[in-house]
Amino acid sequence: MAVSEDWMGAPPPEPVELHTDRPHAARVYDVLLGGKTNYPADREAAEQTLTALPNAGAIARQNRAFMQRAARYLATEAGIRQFLDIGTGIPTSPNLHEIVQATAPQAHVVYADNDPIVLAHSRALHTSRPEGRTAYIQADLCQPRAILRNRILRETLDLSRPVALTLIAVLHWLPTDCDPYDVVRDLMAEFAPGSFLALTYVTADFEPQALQEVSDNFEAKGSHVNARSKGEVLRFFDGLELVDPGLTAVHRWRPDHVEVGTGAWSDADIPLYAGLGRKG
Repeated sequence: MAVSEDWMGAPPPEPVELHTDRPHAARVYDVLLGGKTNYPADREAAEQTLTALPNAGAIARQNRAFMQRAARYLATEAGIRQFLDIGTGIPTSPNLHEIVQATAPQAHVVYADNDPIVLAHSRALHTSRPEGRTAYIQADLCQPRAILRNRILRETLDLSRPVALTLIAVLHWLPTDCDPYDVVRDLMAEFAPGSFLALTYVTADFEPQALQEVSDNFEAKGSHVNARSKGEVLRFFDGLELVDPGLTAVHRWRPDHVEVGTGAWSDADIPLYAGLGRKG
């Protein structure tokens, strides 16, 4: 399959406002991971999040660790060679393509995010191994059909073959007029049998008061956070076969023995569900 590389230098189709005066999920996440690609509004939101949820930094790290474990599982045990990561965020090594191409150098990975700052950094840092392909598209998760029709995505991924869709800590940020269940259903409907869905989602099941405070802080700044119960998160996997251990707290999903401190966390400490499901 011939793949165009002109995405590397292509500007966004239209001028995009960075909105650096209000927090952005990817940049707040970057703050919590100790990164430097953020602005005062993002840092303020991160501080307020830490006040309400002192373990927010640990939550971000455990979320990132799940992505890495799920990517390794998909590339090794499941044999997946195509990946679509939506809401990728600021690149933080090891990135998804680095993990999967370490096992399968020929793997193809498409990253998608709606933040032009992420776009700029992805062009510089999401660099494929020569045997494979890595591409980036600027896209809105609330427009899943537009993502699937994107020329660069179609040149990079063969949707007649299995694809792993990763939605890591992104669905709970969607605005109220965007139904996340419809988004996931529309995306997965286009993928071949044998495809996978990996996601993490914030929950108020364990610390409802703290999660409400975090949500209120973001809402006041123009961002929306919608926590869901375990049953509500399970709905994203309707029609899919969950991989053991099913939907669980993010740090309990196949933890590596080398992950120091994982066993010390309770579910209340890391209020994030994680799961991986296979399309039959």
